[in-house]
Amino acid sequence: MDSGAGRRGRRGGWSRRRFVGALTGVAAVAAIPAPAAPRSDPPAAGPPPGPSTGSTEPPASAPTAPGAAAREREPAAGSTGPRPLYLGTYTSVEGGGTGIGLARYDPVTGAVTGRGTVTGVADPSYLAAHPDGRTLYAVDERQDGGVTAVRPADGRVLGTRSTGGAGPCHLSVHPTGRWLLSADYPSGSVAVHPVDASGAIGERTALVRHTDPPPGPGQQGPHAHQVVTSPDGGHVLAVDLGTDTVYTYRLDTRTGTLTEVARARTRPGAGPRHLTFHPGGRYAYLANEVDDTVAVCAYDPATGRLTIGAPQSTGSAGGTNYPAQFVVTADGRYAFLANRGHDSVARYAVEADGARLRLLGTVPVAGAFPRQLALAPGGGLLFTANQRSGSVSVFHVDRASGALRLASEPFASPVAVCALPL
Repeated sequence: MDSGAGRRGRRGGWSRRRFVGALTGVAAVAAIPAPAAPRSDPPAAGPPPGPSTGSTEPPASAPTAPGAAAREREPAAGSTGPRPLYLGTYTSVEGGGTGIGLARYDPVTGAVTGRGTVTGVADPSYLAAHPDGRTLYAVDERQDGGVTAVRPADGRVLGTRSTGGAGPCHLSVHPTGRWLLSADYPSGSVAVHPVDASGAIGERTALVRHTDPPPGPGQQGPHAHQVVTSPDGGHVLAVDLGTDTVYTYRLDTRTGTLTEVARARTRPGAGPRHLTFHPGGRYAYLANEVDDTVAVCAYDPATGRLTIGAPQSTGSAGGTNYPAQFVVTADGRYAFLANRGHDSVARYAVEADGARLRLLGTVPVAGAFPRQLALAPGGGLLFTANQRSGSVSVFHVDRASGALRLASEPFASPVAVCALPL
């Protein structure tokens, strides 16, 4: 998303996405009516990136049939050679990409090299990988929302399934690798799909819509923005910006159904967007997009109950800013936050075994509107997907101090909204 609810009408980017008419998907819990409000994340924001030899788009001679991609073996786990990097974009906007961008990065230098595109995937704005690394999943962020499975090794699209809602903006894979979870923003719904042994997606097993509590100040309805599994694997948590609520569900791993067991409310109008757990599993960090704050949350693995703490600074110094996503280092010592508007990464020291965040400062991203962050395996590199500048920045992470140092010039990628290093 691009802004808080009060700014949606003025930006108007998402209204171009044809969210009109009624939806017909039937939820496991409730029917899905027409979406109440346009999404505030304009995919067309900012000028398209200029030509670059680093672009992930294939050359004119490259195959363009659906599923076409560079066919080569992925490096083995633990390899010191170049590693795969997957890039999400919007395909339905001017200056956008043509599918999932394929690239490689050097785990030592951070240098990125493009190697083509997997076509035949519509508006793949968020990506997630299966735990075995062999299958990639993408949202199809459109009116008729879907999720798609892709096999990167040969570029094969394994199929698409409907989420039953509109505009899915986030998805994640359950740690067992057997279930795919997705969040539909305009319809405020969360879906579950089974994943078979090949990595392909089966028919939806659950669909819930956040009908309660009522929307927060300035909101016209629920807006599910993220769905993630707790570190212990016992619960699924859905962050809803429209209702100022984080919902906790228990996933039945036999049937793929969801049962709500708890909910946590933020301050009215906070607009929670993204939750990231500390590796200890007892605390999580919440980015509140609308009021430009973050919060430390206590988590009880036994009950799934989340307790949201007091609001804290994003380091934006009071300017126009929309925090997007947290990541936490594997050792739990540092957390990083993407700041859109301030166009920076905020650095935090994590203290008291995860119970406290201390702001260390901010680092410019060398781009515009960093919508998503990702740490490479091993934690030595941090990637920022900069939507409005159409670029991906790579930073070296000092594991002792949490300091960030830009690795090289940002890598050009059309309307870069997600960067997934493996």
